[in-house]
Amino acid sequence: MIRTALVLAGVAMLAACNVHHKNPADADENVSIKADENGQVTFNVPFASGQVKLPEAMMQNGDIDIDGVKMMPGATMTGFNVDAGDKGALVHMAFKAPASPDNVRSYFLDQFKAKGVKAAVAGTAVSGETNDGDPFVIDVQPAGGGSQGTISIQSDKPSHH
Repeated sequence: MIRTALVLAGVAMLAACNVHHKNPADADENVSIKADENGQVTFNVPFASGQVKLPEAMMQNGDIDIDGVKMMPGATMTGFNVDAGDKGALVHMAFKAPASPDNVRSYFLDQFKAKGVKAAVAGTAVSGETNDGDPFVIDVQPAGGGSQGTISIQSDKPSHH
């Protein structure tokens, strides 16, 4: 299971932002939430759409949890995108880390193995499958003074019951 504290914080702050309410009869069940490094969040949920500006510290301190594996210490989230609907969900997160790409990949691989999550390194990425059976890929590339990477998780499970 993946949890993003940042996404929940953004949804919780919807009341204090530029919100356009939707007519429930016209609304679909798809959810889209996108955030950039500056904390600018756009959202489109069944009951509303709009924008909110999160404090920059929320992006820098954004927390992920993939089956108990947290973001590498010292890494910061630089953006995320969540698209969910009847056919499943795609979560895509971007991050920067002060460590080399090899160290970042080793960190994630070691953490996943310690939690019993299937994962392996191939090329520039760590890929595996969550305990729920959802495939994930963490691609890590060199960046000035460290690394930058993306985390993608695909779920074929519908986002609602």
